[in-house]
Amino acid sequence: MIEVDALIIGGGIVGASAALFLSQAGRRVALLERDFCGSHSSGVNYGGVRRQGRPLSQLPLSQRAHEIWGRLPQLIGIGGEYQRSGHLKLARSLNDLQALHDYAASSQGFGLDLQLLDRDQLRARFPWVGEVAVGASFCPDDGHANPRLVSPAFARAARRHGAQVHEQCAVSAVEHDGRRFRIRTATGLELQAPWLLNCAGAWAGSLAEQFGEAVPMQAGHPAMLVTEPLPLVMNASTGVEGGGLYARQVARGNCVLGGGQGFALDHARARPGQNAVIEILRQAVELYPFLEGAQAIRTWSGTEGYLPDRQPVIGHSGTQPGLLHAFGFAGAGFQIGPAVGQALTEIICSGASTTSLDAFSITRFHSISVA
Repeated sequence: MIEVDALIIGGGIVGASAALFLSQAGRRVALLERDFCGSHSSGVNYGGVRRQGRPLSQLPLSQRAHEIWGRLPQLIGIGGEYQRSGHLKLARSLNDLQALHDYAASSQGFGLDLQLLDRDQLRARFPWVGEVAVGASFCPDDGHANPRLVSPAFARAARRHGAQVHEQCAVSAVEHDGRRFRIRTATGLELQAPWLLNCAGAWAGSLAEQFGEAVPMQAGHPAMLVTEPLPLVMNASTGVEGGGLYARQVARGNCVLGGGQGFALDHARARPGQNAVIEILRQAVELYPFLEGAQAIRTWSGTEGYLPDRQPVIGHSGTQPGLLHAFGFAGAGFQIGPAVGQALTEIICSGASTTSLDAFSITRFHSISVA
């Protein structure tokens, strides 16, 4: 029997960052990942590292994450291709532009420093944007990173600080004996701890349900692609008000684009689907005319957890002391994940997070019957 202070199920960026911060705080940690750390949505997402556009309730946590991202090399040992390129959110209609103005007004005081651009200002600063855009909002310190590098690096850093990281180690049984959690894995490990962190991403609902907290979570499968290397044109990461498309260009010249939904192959794998890829390219050429004729060299998808209000669940279980949840990030967990890991660490080490998590309590679903 392996005894630790905290057991973490799920080796994505949330679980791995919690393992890192807990280990740095001197806690004994075991991180359990059924595949490889960062191999699911944390490692195959688009790579946007943005605060702009998040619900106001997430901005304190997102701002905290922004500060963590600023010291990424010191924290995990690599830069992860992270760059504060700025994030440009485009409006395709006057109504969308008004929505950007409204968001800029309501988000003042959170440190986003949003710059609102009309059509002429947009053309002058970002001439590569298509005529279909009537304006934009620019967040100068948002940016992007390579999730395939960053997410696994959090787990490696946790291991360097003393965490036990068990990959290809599916959990087969979880129980609470009245004093601590006991876990058995398919590989034969038995572990116990007074704290259990449910960071299992799109698959976290089954563990929550086991402790009487069923949630109406749905799986989503974002469609993404990368183009051949192209001349460097885009000097900002981009999105569109109302959703539908996001795009960025990396230093090698490839453009990474996403939008729409793919489909599940099985419980663990997904594909983008031909129709979604075609639609991404069609919209992309309208918004970014320089992509006309560009070849997509790879497409992919992942599996993300979505709750009805598009807000995550973060914090204490409402039914089981010692159980902490962190899941349901609706495809937007990459940027905020390290701050969530830090907040969970504060709960364990200090009794409470210094950033309020009230808006993300799982108890908001306790009165909902889940079919």
